[in-house]
Amino acid sequence: MKNSSRKELFNHVETLLAHYCNGCFVHQQFKQEGGRRSAHRFCISQCTVGEKLQEYGKRLT
Repeated sequence: MKNSSRKELFNHVETLLAHYCNGCFVHQQFKQEGGRRSAHRFCISQCTVGEKLQEYGKRLT
């Protein structure tokens, strides 16, 4: 996947978001308890899907 085109990378990102992130119970709980910022921080720093999304983002830049 190192030589994937931008379109393929975007498709992978969309698939991850649709499959794992939309309707995520953990995100919703953090959002209720600590607010949107807390939930986002969790997704970026601790969630394995968030780490994978960051990896794809680095490949896109």
